[in-house]
Amino acid sequence: MNKTTKIVVFLVAGVLLLVLPLWAAQFGQGWVRIMALALLYVMLALGLNIVVGYAGLLDLGYVAFYAVGAYMYALLASPQLTDNFEWIKAMFPNGLHTPIWAVIPLAALLAAGAGMLLGAPTLKLRGDYLAIVTLGFGEIIRVFMNNLEYPINITNGPRGIGQIEPMKIGSLDFSEPLHLFGHELPSVTLYYYLFLALVIVTVIICQRLADSRIGRAWMAIREDEIAAKAMGLNTRNLKLLAFGMGATFGGISGSMFAAFQSFVSPESFSLMESEMIVAMVVLGGMGHIPGVILGAVLLAAMPEVLRYVAGPLQMLTDGRLDAAILRQLLIALAMIAIMLLRPRGLWPAPEHGKAAPAPAK
Repeated sequence: MNKTTKIVVFLVAGVLLLVLPLWAAQFGQGWVRIMALALLYVMLALGLNIVVGYAGLLDLGYVAFYAVGAYMYALLASPQLTDNFEWIKAMFPNGLHTPIWAVIPLAALLAAGAGMLLGAPTLKLRGDYLAIVTLGFGEIIRVFMNNLEYPINITNGPRGIGQIEPMKIGSLDFSEPLHLFGHELPSVTLYYYLFLALVIVTVIICQRLADSRIGRAWMAIREDEIAAKAMGLNTRNLKLLAFGMGATFGGISGSMFAAFQSFVSPESFSLMESEMIVAMVVLGGMGHIPGVILGAVLLAAMPEVLRYVAGPLQMLTDGRLDAAILRQLLIALAMIAIMLLRPRGLWPAPEHGKAAPAPAK
């Protein structure tokens, strides 16, 4: 596509994304909520794509950074700390009310630090060994959040943290509907637009990274780490940077998730979540931003759409099959079929410099 065509496509896509929640609201706010959560998963998948797609480091514990961001916002925007620590209550008698301009940088820095903490001991690991260590790190964070209730109650254990304040930007409160030009925008629609803005910023950053010297260095490590080191690249620092940058978007997504849900618990950050985020990147096309977005949207929305398929199938079997299990089975079958038909993903990155395959005779 030439430059003019690209601009037209981007403008049309932007208008559709702005109008989409207003149209979907006719069928219920539940659909707008699904779209908002799908945007969060897009941000998570784009962050993991830096680690897996660009640098070629298989990370199965990415949900840990999601949890770090969520619990950070939950602690700074709920009565949890003031109820359990008198000295914090004395310092903030009116409670902790963290503004968004502080939430996003704090979540990014904390998650980036956790990402580098994970990356430091795994610099010499590759393949399956790296996957096992990162998987363990993700489970350690979940178990840590689950047990950090005694002797000092910080995370409230398996009961989770509730009464989390909604996101606020100046006088705009995301928990209340906004009246604009005679139209009412519900709270879930406001969150949709906030997440959409963050996704757009994430896409721009990821695209700039891919086209930069750092991005090309990551891809060189992905293709052949020994050759990249022989060419003078500092693979240690580049790997740490990949872990830190990828974790940054996970932490921001987690903070937005906590504000959106108003409740966080360790159950929201299980191993299944990590596997789902990895599947989004692989299914869409590793290292290709449009493909990753497509994979994230499909896998985030598919479970909800299949509710309408699993119900009738359950009735055909006279209720012998559980609808939730049947839904997971349908998702698995769909993923297997896609990977067999499109092994490089639904929308893989173009392969430059390679000859076209010869036609079969």
